[in-house]
Amino acid sequence: MDVKDDSPSQIGPDTSPKKTWGDQGRSLMKAFTTRDGLIGDYDYAFLFTPSIPFIKKARRAAPFFGLNDKMPVVLALLLGFQHALAMLAGIITPPIIIAGQGGANLSTESAQYLVSTSLIVCGILSSVQITRFHFYKTPYYLGTGLISVVGTSFAIIPVASGALTQMYATGYCPVAADGTKLPCPDGYGAIIGTACLCALLEIGLSFTSPYYLKKLFPPLVTGPTVTLIGISLVESGFQDWAGGSGSCLSRPTSGPYMLCPQVGAPHALPWGSAEFIGLGFSVFLTIILCERFGSPIMKSCAVVVGLLVGCIIAAACGYFDASGINAAPAASFIWVHTFKLNIYAPIILPLLAVYIVLMMEAIGDITATCDVSRLEVEGKLFDSRIQGGVLADGFNGLLAGLFTITPMSTFAQNNGVIALTRCANRKAGYAACFFLIIMGVFSKFAAALVAIPSSVLGGLTTFLFGSVAVSGIRIIQTVPFTRRNRFILTAAMSIGFGATLVPTWFSFVFTYTGDNKAKQGFFNAIVLVMETGFAVTAFLAIILNLLLNEEIETDEGLEDEETVNRADEEADRDEWKRIEAKGHMGNQDVEGGSDGEIKSVG
Repeated sequence: MDVKDDSPSQIGPDTSPKKTWGDQGRSLMKAFTTRDGLIGDYDYAFLFTPSIPFIKKARRAAPFFGLNDKMPVVLALLLGFQHALAMLAGIITPPIIIAGQGGANLSTESAQYLVSTSLIVCGILSSVQITRFHFYKTPYYLGTGLISVVGTSFAIIPVASGALTQMYATGYCPVAADGTKLPCPDGYGAIIGTACLCALLEIGLSFTSPYYLKKLFPPLVTGPTVTLIGISLVESGFQDWAGGSGSCLSRPTSGPYMLCPQVGAPHALPWGSAEFIGLGFSVFLTIILCERFGSPIMKSCAVVVGLLVGCIIAAACGYFDASGINAAPAASFIWVHTFKLNIYAPIILPLLAVYIVLMMEAIGDITATCDVSRLEVEGKLFDSRIQGGVLADGFNGLLAGLFTITPMSTFAQNNGVIALTRCANRKAGYAACFFLIIMGVFSKFAAALVAIPSSVLGGLTTFLFGSVAVSGIRIIQTVPFTRRNRFILTAAMSIGFGATLVPTWFSFVFTYTGDNKAKQGFFNAIVLVMETGFAVTAFLAIILNLLLNEEIETDEGLEDEETVNRADEEADRDEWKRIEAKGHMGNQDVEGGSDGEIKSVG
């Protein structure tokens, strides 16, 4: 049955006649040429008033802007810019890490391109989610029609890092005679090519009923998986915080990586130096201070403010290398650089687990977006939004790979911006897409982001990755802690934690050294899955959830037990009364006999 997209478009019913092209043109002209259309009567001070201690702040709620309500142009641009800033740190982190020394070791020029393209692609694909397309004569949609913005997924980082490490070990990626890892664009191309293939799983699952999706992939599966993703990522954040996650991490006593990022770089120091720790801590502390004292617009952009403060301190102390910024072109766009797409079989299973996680994250985030947007969170209309959102999430993952970027995911932090600013209007979402594309096109901006010192980036990413782990814990919190569920969580997470803490535990199980590449690739796939903590957890949780039957909860058993125990309570009380009465009469007889004896003796 086709689901008409009507009631969620606004808070109240739409009784106005359908506008003609002329009416729309006049409305647009009025929006840009009148004070009411440009600025309106919104309390802009609300967004910029900080929370200062000992100063009483007026508690006045800002007006709520529904999905298609009229709102001033300046306010739409301002709130859209706020959404873009809230997304910025999450968008740029994956390409910087994957292209860096801990990943594919790509050139500075390639890293700048990936950051620029990531911003552009996120702006384009977010507009797909926000717009919501209907497939003609079908009940299916593409997109949610909400401010469901997308960004590069963190979940790909542990898979890509593990795959690239394996590629260097097996000769797929080049290594210098002295053991230095050389740039591996083919390895990066294999990762995005395989991601395109695996995106078909999420696209196919989007046509399944949300009821069955939640049954097959409940919070009992996705919660521990997301938690393990965050925990595994915190390691790379901490490594960058102390100086970098590349070759300088082992503190060699000779060679170009005796210092971080390398010998000859501005203000290079040994890994773990106090200066690096302090630089990362300045970012982390700024984020905390913004949350405590910041205005509403500053709180939602706290990570960006922390990054800005860290960059200012790093620039003042001479940590920045401006050569990459000076050499960067003025503008960039998609496909300025290309990578040879290929399929790397060992990462197919881990990437399938990634897309399952992305799908369930999308369902949770879309539900939260409907909730904060004051829209219905059940029924056919809501289910159609879930279906359209999941389909767009998988479709965006496929397009992202073709656009030379790693998979996309729906960003949850923008729900906080909606709740804080009380604006669920799509105009703000389109403005956010516009600003993201502009940031990406001007590649000098991307070059400046790539030049950020690792310790500054580490202070930022440690916080972001920690928030991923906390999101997983929040999902687990929704699971009833029955004996069965505790058993599944324990079994799945114990192996996942072990694989995360000891990532080489399965490296020496297979000892095959022959020339059969298919056999070797099969073994490599098993090793990569077993050494990727969240993938092991996901698959084990899915299997156990299907195998172990639901149990009758102990609360009902306790009620039954209490009923059995209370069956003879009344008879027991009567028996105790007779015993007590008999004992009381016996005491009286003893007392009377004693008196008689005393009297007779006397």
